[in-house]
Amino acid sequence: MGSQSLDRLLSPRSVAVVGGRVAESVIGELLKLGFTGDIWPVNPKRDNMAGLACFPSLEDLPSVPDAAYIGVSREPAIAAVRTLRALGAGGAVCHAAGFSELGDGGTPLNDALIEAAGDMPVIGPNCWGVLNLLDRTALWPDFHGCEPVERGVAILSQSGNMAINFTMQARALPLAMVITVGNQTVTDINDMIEALLDDERITAIGIHTEGIADVARFSDIACKAHAKDKPIVALKTGASEKGARATISHTATLAGSDRFYDALLARTGVARARSVPAFIETLKLLSVAGHLPSGRITSLSCSGGEASLMADAVEQRSHLSLPDLSPGETASVRATLNEFVDVANPLDYHTFIWADFDAMKQTYAAMMRVDADMACLIYDIPRADRADTAQYDIGLDAWIAAKQETGSAACVIATLPECLPEATATRLREAGITPLFGLDEALDAMNAAAATAACTPHPLPSPEVMTSQAGILTEHASKAMLAQAGLRIPDAISCAISEAGSAAGGIGFPVALKASGVAHKTEAGGVTLNLETSQQVQTAADAMSAITSDVLVEEMITDAVCELIVGITRDPQFGLALVIGAGGVLTELLEDSAIILLPASRADIATALASLKVSRLIDGYRGKAGDLAGTLEAIETVARFATDNATTLEELDINPLMVLAPGKGAVAADALIRIRQI
Repeated sequence: MGSQSLDRLLSPRSVAVVGGRVAESVIGELLKLGFTGDIWPVNPKRDNMAGLACFPSLEDLPSVPDAAYIGVSREPAIAAVRTLRALGAGGAVCHAAGFSELGDGGTPLNDALIEAAGDMPVIGPNCWGVLNLLDRTALWPDFHGCEPVERGVAILSQSGNMAINFTMQARALPLAMVITVGNQTVTDINDMIEALLDDERITAIGIHTEGIADVARFSDIACKAHAKDKPIVALKTGASEKGARATISHTATLAGSDRFYDALLARTGVARARSVPAFIETLKLLSVAGHLPSGRITSLSCSGGEASLMADAVEQRSHLSLPDLSPGETASVRATLNEFVDVANPLDYHTFIWADFDAMKQTYAAMMRVDADMACLIYDIPRADRADTAQYDIGLDAWIAAKQETGSAACVIATLPECLPEATATRLREAGITPLFGLDEALDAMNAAAATAACTPHPLPSPEVMTSQAGILTEHASKAMLAQAGLRIPDAISCAISEAGSAAGGIGFPVALKASGVAHKTEAGGVTLNLETSQQVQTAADAMSAITSDVLVEEMITDAVCELIVGITRDPQFGLALVIGAGGVLTELLEDSAIILLPASRADIATALASLKVSRLIDGYRGKAGDLAGTLEAIETVARFATDNATTLEELDINPLMVLAPGKGAVAADALIRIRQI
């Protein structure tokens, strides 16, 4: 469904409201918000509703409505949708529940709704509706906390109750549009996001969702949003895993479904919030200030304690920094303060200039001129019922004046949310200064703004539809396929148990011995390392006879700097994904891994590798560096192998990939492939 098809539904000039009590509430909210278009109640049993004359049926309306709110039960709702489609209406909100959320029991009605709607947009069913504060439209049956605005953010929520909560925020976030998406039976969240991209009055888009059905289309729309400088913030819930999927590899164990969403959002430049407050603050920051390209920020406070808090908190955010001031910047700031102040970033400017507008403005302006993306003023305002706050107003006036003088991006952070009154926050926002509530939420928002700025979004292809059964290749066959693709593997011989000792002599010692055709070989007793003689090899092979009839005798890689796991897993929704992490027998225990959706560039792989704790070993943490370029080449080879075999590859597991010294590359010491026949 094209985005233009939602225009009449989201910004109607005429609204039909079908039903009784719910419909009357909708009319009340339309009138309360100041809707100036036509409102046509439809109810065959009533003469009037909320002071307006009722029409007995949709066919009796004076004209075709742009939008309709259907506040009746599910069977009559389907009939109303069918009639509206036949009339040529612009779309409808279906309030009724009892469709796909019931599982199989709701399927027939779900299918009937889809058939009735045809190409007409329908938001819902099982939803609250739409609040358009730009055009004073409330297709909404309940109270809310919104007021008309000229521009602001849009929030799309899977929960009606959470949507109401969002409207009640007192954090100076200007809400321009609130849509509860419901079951998304006809019109999904992708349609709604796309419909908002070209509205210049929408400054950012927030989505609260448990999941996205068509992630490939979402990725395409998110990339378009990034190109249009229309930030998207996601509050993705449902992250916990209720059960572990039975797998044959470590790779699939590491790739929980929520981690795919992390990879999707990172790939497409969408900021992910982990809490409701962080969701609100991130939306606000991106709406007012936009992205933070370098992540460099400055901090000012009149307290050493707050300066220390800020320094500690910034250090925990990977995309933020508090840069040292240059000599020239230091001199400029020092010229505004006395000799007792240590000029640094974060700056504790003490209270020597407190309540002195000119002095505070000079210091503030000097810090705003520092080479950084954002100047942050830590400022908690006392309760007005317990203290005289007039002196605090002087400081805020000075901050606003400094912002106007320098044109720099600036924010005010209250370490405690209750210490920033809504009226003050609104005044700051109207002056182009982002008011942020809570130090952690503020810095999470800035960290997200820096991370999304650094992203080069690229869309995700639609996943392949797999139909045939997948078979597991032996380690020897798996490695042969990878070697053909260009990956380095150890010298090896696959043989019967009785031939293991003699085979080892042809490779050279030391060797490793592995049971063939056994998943998780270490746990099963199917791996013996550092065998120095043919007799040791044969003895070890005989001991594996209970679990296998064939073994792999392999060159022992002894000079590795570190071990990685490199794998490919397939998700029916996301397609192929590359997993990299700390390898070896403690892979799951270390929980040090990253997921990249495919296809991926070397830059994507390098960023993911650098995010791992184990990467410090490659950088030389123990005084012995690894071959970074060779490691990236090996991982990129695996990713290329996966995309080249996208129609058949189901799963791939290399554990470990042995990272060698600079110039020596990386070696796949163990591998397993699960692949389908065409």
